[in-house]
Parts: sequence; structure tokens; C-alpha cells
Amino acid sequence: MTLTIGVDVGGTKVAGGVVDEHGTVLASNRRDTPAEDPAGTRDTIVEVAAELAAQYPQATAVGIGAAAWIDAAGSTVLFAPNLAWRDEPLRDYVSKAVGLPTVLENDANVAAWAEFRFGVARKADDSMVMITVGTGIGGGIVIGGRLWRGANGMAAELGHIQSVPDGHPCGCGRLGCLEQYASGNALVRFARAGARQEPERAAQLLELAGGDPLAISGRQITEAAYGGDGVARDAFAQIGYWLGVAMADLAQSFDPQILVIGGGVVDAGELLMEPTRTTYRDQLKQRGRFPVADVVAAETGNTAGVVGAADLARAHL
Repeated sequence: MTLTIGVDVGGTKVAGGVVDEHGTVLASNRRDTPAEDPAGTRDTIVEVAAELAAQYPQATAVGIGAAAWIDAAGSTVLFAPNLAWRDEPLRDYVSKAVGLPTVLENDANVAAWAEFRFGVARKADDSMVMITVGTGIGGGIVIGGRLWRGANGMAAELGHIQSVPDGHPCGCGRLGCLEQYASGNALVRFARAGARQEPERAAQLLELAGGDPLAISGRQITEAAYGGDGVARDAFAQIGYWLGVAMADLAQSFDPQILVIGGGVVDAGELLMEPTRTTYRDQLKQRGRFPVADVVAAETGNTAGVVGAADLARAHL
């Protein structure tokens, strides 16, 4: 049995796990992320990986998934919007400190790989495109059974495809990116605006938020939507619309075997998936007469980062 260690690095936590070749997590640990301290974050990763390596000395490699842009060589974090890393040679540092070969990859890429290998796309043998919907939007693309990283290692930034010309400003510097219309942040923005404009349709939502539209959170929107709140359900319909449009564009561009939606917002289930699928089918027009990928929800959940990173380390070695 081949074991590898996966480490999922986010803005609030560093989660680790020992993973076998079937994608089963045999042991796990986690630490808080000292996000404002690049050296501290680097050393927290080492601590998480080293602890698991000591527990399972037969582990052969470490895989790291980080919310960051990674260089073409897969060795350096070029930029991490939530971790204060700039040109951080993370792969070699961790490898030397832990004493194991190490692979470094973008977090959405490792989540996509987990779904391709062990999740909802495991029966696909060639291609998959995945959008991760959380606070922001990420993506991962598998072509020919391999993760597609692009010429410079930074492919699949699907959240920064333009959806609305001259639309909302995005943190990447562009206007109208998909991330501004289909992310968790967009869900909250739509719900807050709706609660201000139509408070009578947002009665449940406003009650959960203590009467203050600016206090509305993602969890409250999901709870209220399940309870039938009109504004909350409209907010999901809006982000589902923009996701469906993007999925139709991806089907036209890549013609993959399957299209996957992952990330924390997918926990809302059909509140998100139903409007997404409806728009996807509507947007395909004549293309919908021919074979086309299904749009499905991810299965691996919060283990995707650890499992995908560990399996990529196994695949590379």
C-alpha cells in the first residue's frame, strides 16, 4: 500500500492527511494559518506534514495545495492573495524540512484532481472541467487524463473569465469577472441588495440577520432559502444563472466528459444546482441537440484538497 501526505493550505487553516492509493484518508491533522506571516505559514505546513510523516514513516511524498498562483515548475508560490506570499520557494523548503519529495499545486487544481480520481468524475477517463464556488471562484481542467496547468502553470483561473463587460470591479483588476457574479461573495451581495429593495420578501432572511441587511451571511441565505424566503432563493437563482452561462461556454470550449461544480457553496444542493443546470441547457441552444457533458455537484467535499494533493504527489513520483 502506497501512502502519501496531502496538505491543504487556505487563508484560515492548514489541513493535512495521510492518504492511500484509493483516496482514503487514514489520519488527519490541522493548524490555524498565520496568514499575515509568510514564514510562519511555511513552517506550519512543515509542522503538519512532519507530524503525519512521523506517524506514518512509510509515507513516500508530500503534496501541497495552496490558494495561490504557482509557477510553471511547480516549485514557487508567485502570489497568494490571502497568505502574503510573494515569490516563495515553498516546494524545496518543505521537501528539505520534512525529508520527502514534495509537489506544489494550486488548491482548485488539486480539488479537481480529487474529483477526477475519486469523486463524481471518477468514471471519466479523459476530460473534466471543474469550477469551485467558495468566497471566490477557482477552476481545474483535466485533459487527456492529466491536469492541465497551461504554459506558465496558471491555467484554469475560471473565476476571471469576463461575464459582464464593464461590470463589477474584480480584485484581479478586471471588470465583470465571473467571480463577481457567481461566488459566495456575489450570493451575499445579491441577497443584501434584495433585502434592502424588497424587505417584505426577505422577512425570514432579515429575521436571521437581526433586521440588518448588511449583517446577512451566506449561511443565513441558505437557511432562509430552504425556508422559502423569496429574496434568498432569488440570490441563488442569480448566481446559478451566471454559473450556467459559464458552464455552457466551457462545454463549447473544451467538450469535456463531465462538468463539475465544487467548493463550499455547493453544499446548498439543488438551491444552486437546479438554476445552474436550467441555464446551462438553455444556453447550449443548437449544441444541446448533440452529446454534451452533464453538470454535476462534487462529491469529495472538504477532503478534496488533502486527497487531491496527496494523489498528485503519488502521480508525480
